Amino acid sequence: MQTELGAALPLWDLSSQSTVSFLSHSENTTFLAQEPASGRRLVLRVQRIGYHTPAEIRSELAWIDALIAEDIVVTPRPVADGKGRSLCPIILNGSPRQIAAFEFLGGKEPDPSDDLVAWFGKLGVISARLHAHSRRWRRPPDFQRKVWDFHAMGNRPLWGDWQSGLGLRDDGRKLLQRVACALEQRLDTYGNTGDRFGLVHADLRLANLLVDGARLGVIDFDDCGFSWFFYDFAAAVSFMEHEPIVTELQASWLDGYRAIAPVSREDELMLPVFVMLRRMLLTAWIASHSDTETARRLGTDYTDGTVAMGERFLQAL
Repeated sequence: MQTELGAALPLWDLSSQSTVSFLSHSENTTFLAQEPASGRRLVLRVQRIGYHTPAEIRSELAWIDALIAEDIVVTPRPVADGKGRSLCPIILNGSPRQIAAFEFLGGKEPDPSDDLVAWFGKLGVISARLHAHSRRWRRPPDFQRKVWDFHAMGNRPLWGDWQSGLGLRDDGRKLLQRVACALEQRLDTYGNTGDRFGLVHADLRLANLLVDGARLGVIDFDDCGFSWFFYDFAAAVSFMEHEPIVTELQASWLDGYRAIAPVSREDELMLPVFVMLRRMLLTAWIASHSDTETARRLGTDYTDGTVAMGERFLQAL
């Protein structure tokens, strides 16, 4: 794949001396293209086959462009190819693939040993700014993105069925079914009116944040879609939902959010619901993405942790 991508670099006006190196593989696969002479760097995102339609990807890029134009968040700018295409079709390993290119944004993922509490205060500010933009932005008429609601883990699963969680036993499945019923009831009661539900990033976890000095940048809008605004906090604590520090992270995130926009008591009480919903979604994701390093690393332990979280969730109702 890297060799074929290297041959395609002139599409983005990169010379034949440019190099391509692997960055990461999760939902999609990303590569870094570098041109030695100019120092220019682009991130090339090879879209996972069968996940997003071209219309959905172009919609994501349109939102990013709008956010950059209004200086809402620090995030890499999408880069069109020489033909003006924001999404470039290329044959890789014999299959047609869609490639989205982005400017390179320096920085590093926040380390759990860093002061995550302080960073989550900044993330709360960013989240509130994103949500305010989402509420007022007039989306293009052909805008299409997925919906991250209860049914995304149920009868319209976007990442697979949580009941297929790795190593999930019958007793755990029965308990999580009770959790699912409780989630559905709480979410139905809360509702999805426009003041609570709209276009969100939906994946503000540590891997999608870039720290450079005091700056906190956001990358990877690939999962942006329609959900509850406060689902963004749940996504931010992905894969560490069970850690004691989440209580402090939530308090800091809320402080940052409230510096920009109000948060009602009802909104705040829903945060554990969204965290549990996200955990169920990720349990399904790990089972359906066994080709990723994250799934291999977490494996059945993550499913067992979901069952334990589900039990605590039910006890707290």
